[in-house]
Amino acid sequence: MQVDLQQDFFSLFNLPARFNIDSALLEQNYRALQSQVHPDKFAHRSETERRVAMQQSTFVNEAFQTLRKPIDRARYLLTLHGVETHEETNTAMPLDFLMQQMDWREALESALAARDLSVIEDLENQLQTDNRALLQQLATALDVENDYQQGAGLVRKCRFLEKLAEEVAAAFDELDN
Repeated sequence: MQVDLQQDFFSLFNLPARFNIDSALLEQNYRALQSQVHPDKFAHRSETERRVAMQQSTFVNEAFQTLRKPIDRARYLLTLHGVETHEETNTAMPLDFLMQQMDWREALESALAARDLSVIEDLENQLQTDNRALLQQLATALDVENDYQQGAGLVRKCRFLEKLAEEVAAAFDELDN
């Protein structure tokens, strides 16, 4: 089997180019593709065939890793529609969202200083709830409204929450030590 290294990741796995995808079908199609292109199957072939197998396997792995993670999938889908998220350079956010971020960071700092695990757990739960809500909004923006600019803004918000979730995880680690 030959994998077309120019095709988009959704086509590779026979999935519609949408934010909401069938994760089980993605996994199933990934395993089927890997069983056909995995480099181990080409160990006794020519150097060229082994190199091609490695390229194809790497492409399939990259596509799978991108599509299995919601935010990476959203970024990729936006890219397919010519929209970049500019997460590193565009940090403009609604004031209420930024204020919430500041409140959460202050609460995290205070809880860490007080070694109050329950506050950190509450913060983690709130972040998970807010992240789920953002992912729902993202699905609507991308799959229903085809509003890719709004989708880019929501991805940026999700990235803010990801960073804060990393800080919460680090706080748990710090309290465990």
